[in-house]
Amino acid sequence: MANRIVIDPLTRIEGHLRIEAVVEGTKITDAMSSGTVFRGIEKIVENRDPRDVWSFVQRICGVCTHIHALTSIRAVEDALDYRIPKNANFIRNIMTLSQMVHDHVVHFYHLHGFDWVDVLSALKADPKATSNLAMSISDWPKSSAGYFRDIQTRVKGLVESGQLGIFANAYWGHPAYRLPPEANLMAVAHYIEALNWQTEIVKIHTIFGGKNPHPNYLVGGHASTINLNDVHVVNMERLNLVKAKIDEAQVFVDKVLIPDVMAIASFYKGDLWGGGIGNFLCYGGVPLTDIRDSDSFLFPKGAILNGDLTQLYDVDLKDPEHIKEFVNHSWYHYADPKAGLHPWQGQTDPAYDGPRPPYHNLDENKKYSWIKTPHWKGHPMEVGPLARVMVAYAGGNQEIKGLVDDALKRLELPPKALISTLGRTLARALETKYSVDHLAGFYADLIANIKSGDTQTFNPEKWDPSRWPATAQGVGFAEAPRGALAHWIKIRDGKVESYQAVVPTTWNAAPRDEKGGKGPYEASLLDTPVAVQDQPLELLRTIHSFDPCLACATHLISPTGEELAKVKVL
Repeated sequence: MANRIVIDPLTRIEGHLRIEAVVEGTKITDAMSSGTVFRGIEKIVENRDPRDVWSFVQRICGVCTHIHALTSIRAVEDALDYRIPKNANFIRNIMTLSQMVHDHVVHFYHLHGFDWVDVLSALKADPKATSNLAMSISDWPKSSAGYFRDIQTRVKGLVESGQLGIFANAYWGHPAYRLPPEANLMAVAHYIEALNWQTEIVKIHTIFGGKNPHPNYLVGGHASTINLNDVHVVNMERLNLVKAKIDEAQVFVDKVLIPDVMAIASFYKGDLWGGGIGNFLCYGGVPLTDIRDSDSFLFPKGAILNGDLTQLYDVDLKDPEHIKEFVNHSWYHYADPKAGLHPWQGQTDPAYDGPRPPYHNLDENKKYSWIKTPHWKGHPMEVGPLARVMVAYAGGNQEIKGLVDDALKRLELPPKALISTLGRTLARALETKYSVDHLAGFYADLIANIKSGDTQTFNPEKWDPSRWPATAQGVGFAEAPRGALAHWIKIRDGKVESYQAVVPTTWNAAPRDEKGGKGPYEASLLDTPVAVQDQPLELLRTIHSFDPCLACATHLISPTGEELAKVKVL
């Protein structure tokens, strides 16, 4: 008999996601992904100064900090054909890669890790054996038996107090956990270390952007001024601090993250479900020069269909036949409900006709999500670290190919194993290694350019709207930690005429398309085993492997537009 599992809200993600899955026997046979909150920032920025929009759209998310601002100013710069100084491109790349590394480490340890790690099992570990395990995979200094004994004592105190705190509300003891107690204790220790580490790497954003989250940005360049001898701006002391934080990140990734992921993967390499649709999309990210002058990206662009690495397709974000959004199963109104609209023609007109909460189940034959359904050339696509690794691998990126081939060889897995829940997690870790190494490279480029006498970070040439055309349109794009991100803008008489953002989770969490085809989340859950139906750990493991980041709602209003509540924090 088929049973329907409902998880609402799905936790350890950003935003509001509902998953409904049909389980027959011990496997999932159908699934629905529903974004349960309306965003609407596209409407908020209409008729505003395009130079200010980055500050609004950056608030789409507090986890994806920086990347929405960067994508927004790139859209404006594209519309105005606005070139930026070399230093600005270096700084943008440093901020993008530092966020990539920060976000991926936090995701593995603090959002996704407990899908693989049984915290309570760590209480059974032998600290000496844990020390031996840790030292066998890395020379990280915090690996003594006494250190792990202290961590174990702290966790035991939480358990015996009955207040598990950050370790509460999980499926400890679930049969899908495969790590021995010693590996669990090692992972818990590194969870705590990662909490401390992540407070340091964000200092890179505060130095170049003034604050974190939501650092400052500037159309035409970057908001930070460089003067090596001025204590009030980015000087040599602050640049040295950036270098120190990059060095710390490299050590943590090399000695903690990569060894942990490889060790954990070795125990789960038989669980290769969760691959999904097998179509992958990458817009291109981290341009080596000004993004309008370069087709060379650290994360190359391209599309793959059906997992075929022998054929890499081109991607054109301005071609109306490449990117289209559909609303057949989304709570939006289009004049033609069956049409697919390119974002320059896109509409964000909410039209909720779903069940009144609370409700038991959604109807997959009707509209059931606040997320639209984007397609590339008629295909649903997965975006994110796995997509970037697949596209780079197919495109002949030797550095990525070397990382992937080495990891798969050590795990004794074939390349097709990447298209799985475990593969998605492994790809994110390998991308973190790739990113942190190139982070150091862009820092070296910045310092070399400054030493040559170039300290310019802003180009004032087209800042004045009197120099703008009466109408213009542009697209800004980037590779965010969770995948391909783009903002499309139309400008008329110096104001925003229309604005559309298609975020990574729009691609991954999309509901069914006009033909009933499933989005990546939904497809990835098919055939996923479920050992205990009221504890669907395997389902969480697969959805978390995408690192969901649903766009946040900014206002709480009634159906008639009245404000329902205002919260004041004292």
